[in-house]
Amino acid sequence: MNPYKKAIVHLKKDVILKEVIKNATKEIKPSLEFDIYHFLLESIVSQQLSVKVADIIFARFLDLFPDRYPTAKTLIIIEDDILRAAGLSYRKASYLKNVAEFSLINNMDFELLQSKTDQEFIDYLIDIKGVGKWTIQMILMFPMDRPDVFPVDDLGIQNNMKAIYGLTSEKKILKEEMTKIAESWSPYKTLACKYVWGFMK
Repeated sequence: MNPYKKAIVHLKKDVILKEVIKNATKEIKPSLEFDIYHFLLESIVSQQLSVKVADIIFARFLDLFPDRYPTAKTLIIIEDDILRAAGLSYRKASYLKNVAEFSLINNMDFELLQSKTDQEFIDYLIDIKGVGKWTIQMILMFPMDRPDVFPVDDLGIQNNMKAIYGLTSEKKILKEEMTKIAESWSPYKTLACKYVWGFMK
């Protein structure tokens, strides 16, 4: 049995999640992305924005650079007002430059990052101002496809788990209930979350 099918068999032991997977419009397959630096920049641009708006602003951001690639050396010297004109707040402009500066000093090679445990990876990036635990979890879940990540603070996961499981609690109690449900998904929490995100789309 291949790893994906093995994960699905395990997740379907949760009878509620089983229906979510059954009714999904497509299978969710992993897709590794090796440019973590680029993904991190996109994640910062996308923070607190709808997907549509984030895509537009990130496209404008890329248009500012040769070959539409924001190399670290170019990004750190671009004027904030130019980034602001592309739709970025001054705060996000600062955060993007923080990532660029970090990448010039620290190794962002995919093989090195992939060799780290989830916690080591979080510890490696968490000191970048503007990069929080949620952003790092998104990197672990998507470009790196780590199998057992559960972003309990993600609003989409919270709202969809409330709808799927009939949860009515809020804040700390809600997170405790979500975490308890997700325990049965281990070691495939990432895949479960991707199906939860797709619920009602």
